[in-house]
Amino acid sequence: MIISYNWLCEYLPAGQDGLPEKPDPERLSKILTAIGLEVESLHKYESIKGGMKGLITAEIVACEKHPDADELKITRVNTGKEIVQVVCGAPNAAEGQKVILATVGSTIYPSNGEPLTIKKAKIRGAESFGMICAEDEIGIGLDHDGIIVLPAETPVGQPAANLFETYEDYIYEIGLTPNRMDAMSHLGVAKDVCAYLSHHDKKETNVKHPYKNGFKAGTGKPVEVVLENTDACKRYAGLTIKNITVADSPKWLQQKLTGIGVKPINNIVDITNFILHESGQPLHAFDSTAITGNKIIVKTCHEGTVFTTLDEKERKLSSNDLMICNAEQPMCIAGVYGGMNSGVTKKTTSIFLESAWFNPLYIRKTSLQHGLRTDAATRFEKGVDISNTVNVLKRAASMIIEICGGEIGGELIDLYPEPAQQTAVGLKYHYLKKLSGKNYHGDSVKNILKALGFEITREGIDELWVNVPFSKPDISIPADLVEEIMRIDGLDNIDIPATISISPSPDNSTQSSVYREKVANMLTGYGFFEIFTNSITNSTYFDEATLESTVKMINNLSADLDVMRPSMMPTGLEVVAHNINRKNTDLCLFEFGNTYRIEAAGIYNQQKHLALYITGDAKKNAWNEKAAKADFYFAKAACERVFASLGVKRLQFEKLTDEELSPAAAIKIKNKLVGRLGLVTEKRARVFGLKQPVYYADINWDALLESREGNNFTYSEISKFPEVQRDLALVVNNNITYAAVEQMANNLQLPQLQSVKLFDIFESEKLGANKKSMAVNFIFGDQTKTLTDAEIDGMMQKIIAASEKELEAVIRK
Repeated sequence: MIISYNWLCEYLPAGQDGLPEKPDPERLSKILTAIGLEVESLHKYESIKGGMKGLITAEIVACEKHPDADELKITRVNTGKEIVQVVCGAPNAAEGQKVILATVGSTIYPSNGEPLTIKKAKIRGAESFGMICAEDEIGIGLDHDGIIVLPAETPVGQPAANLFETYEDYIYEIGLTPNRMDAMSHLGVAKDVCAYLSHHDKKETNVKHPYKNGFKAGTGKPVEVVLENTDACKRYAGLTIKNITVADSPKWLQQKLTGIGVKPINNIVDITNFILHESGQPLHAFDSTAITGNKIIVKTCHEGTVFTTLDEKERKLSSNDLMICNAEQPMCIAGVYGGMNSGVTKKTTSIFLESAWFNPLYIRKTSLQHGLRTDAATRFEKGVDISNTVNVLKRAASMIIEICGGEIGGELIDLYPEPAQQTAVGLKYHYLKKLSGKNYHGDSVKNILKALGFEITREGIDELWVNVPFSKPDISIPADLVEEIMRIDGLDNIDIPATISISPSPDNSTQSSVYREKVANMLTGYGFFEIFTNSITNSTYFDEATLESTVKMINNLSADLDVMRPSMMPTGLEVVAHNINRKNTDLCLFEFGNTYRIEAAGIYNQQKHLALYITGDAKKNAWNEKAAKADFYFAKAACERVFASLGVKRLQFEKLTDEELSPAAAIKIKNKLVGRLGLVTEKRARVFGLKQPVYYADINWDALLESREGNNFTYSEISKFPEVQRDLALVVNNNITYAAVEQMANNLQLPQLQSVKLFDIFESEKLGANKKSMAVNFIFGDQTKTLTDAEIDGMMQKIIAASEKELEAVIRK
């Protein structure tokens, strides 16, 4: 929110000299922050940068050619106090001209380029005490063909700023919270400032309202207005102003708007923008010739109706879009954006001026659906002051007649079928003390609320009841009143007690955080980088079957972010694609995050995940080894490390059919599915523009934590006795997996069997049809003695027998 210091001060009450009482800009900044309107920045605004300080009007009393430079001239310039010598390169410089002189020590701000401080100089041997200026050199234009030549009657020695109506101001950027619609205008902010001054300066200070009495309606047939949708538009006011002249706005109006970053367009549009930022009430002006049938209908149109907006784009309307229509067709998206063929142009001589209250729900949905985030929409969607609709309309009409000429044509129209009722809220003083931590005097409470526009309707010994002003639609409960009182009094004035007594509640979630930190540290040590992605993603990433159980956003900020992610994959692949597109092609990434789905009507499920994304080289090229591409087994090893870091061993990897991954494996613990792993399919990768292989692992974090229960780490002394290794080559059917071999060996429960490892696979027709040879290494050891050959041979015979029986294996001799 942008606020102008000069503009704001116009609404503060007059002092003894009749001028507004202005707190200095710094004090006002502190006041605004104290009352909850946090000032994020305060900077000085100048319509001409530097304010032309040090620039004066002067007269060239002598001008002659420079003896050592054909393009330079040596001039003698009268400053009004003295005659100084200035070297000038302008071709149009001549004796007798009135000019603008930048004196020594002054700083000029060119239209293009960096500021320049004028110093005494020697140019080609001639001394120069200043600079005769061109338009672009002092920031008032782009012309550099020659110096500015002023009218002959211009007095000498006057500040140049007097000739150009320079405007200076201080601009505040306020970090406005979403609930503070009442402060989205200069008048709203002024009301808060006056309440603060009244409370702290102990002197009643009221806002100086610009609304004046004496409005007179005109003659003629008024426009007929029909409200078909009274839920979307609860109040609609308007009037016709005829015989106007559309032109540029006066300088003061343009300066006010440019100061807060609004570009002046023409006097009609500028006045509506002025009123918007003055009062917070958006207005819209229609060219009267566009109102066919002399009739305005406020309604919704058929689904898919095509409408061309002011930006010359055709938009397909929803059946929920509220439209302002004439007798034949739509003219404007109500409260959001004007139409192409109904706006004010230079040829306009008569307008219909609209002031209305539109339902925030309708405005918000329409604004988001069409991507039209206008100043008007942001105010309507928070709820404008319905009681001020007509006052603002009259104020704008008076300004238009004063600036644009013309006269009111017909009666003022005000359709208000069901007048809104003020919200009544009660506040108990002991509740105020409990919530704020401070004892407030009853008179202070009442004075603060009155200053903010609340109407006190009833008082008791320990309570009071107020009617909430329509300008504060966010006030509905006693806690809201406490907030209003505290911010005007100042949050800094709340006493901080010497001691605070609390009853801490047990936190059962800390263990999960410890495990998460442990896994994160392990993965980063393994070469992974952690990423954080948005839990909100694009519904187009998922098929219809998935979307049936997907949580959809009701108030999504954009069409690309409209669902809560049902899978971790899409948001991570977006990060992978972003990096690859910027030549960062070797990636090992991990992310802790949540997925969301609908289990049944009104029942939602949120699940924690750990996701891994691997692509490119797993090993970099070095002098002693070649680069190695990441593959399925590198990703599998990473998953095993994750589980092992939490004490979970003996994972099962089983072949999995998956639409997003191929090849793919299911990760199981004791036959319970805890995750999946595989290569992202080309079809899925193409959605994100990925052309290189990406391996993806998705681990159910809660299932992982459950599986580690009872799996504690055990430590033992390194054995003093040597380990013994034996290799076995098993010829088995092609459908036999290494996991089956490992399971077979573990089922024998041989206490001296330390590990089982596959180190070679051989396939050949010599082995037989559909056969393969698996070379497996077995390591034996004992903590208490050296194993004998007989003991090892006995264990190997058991392994061979089990292999032949369970795997139908043939032992290669």
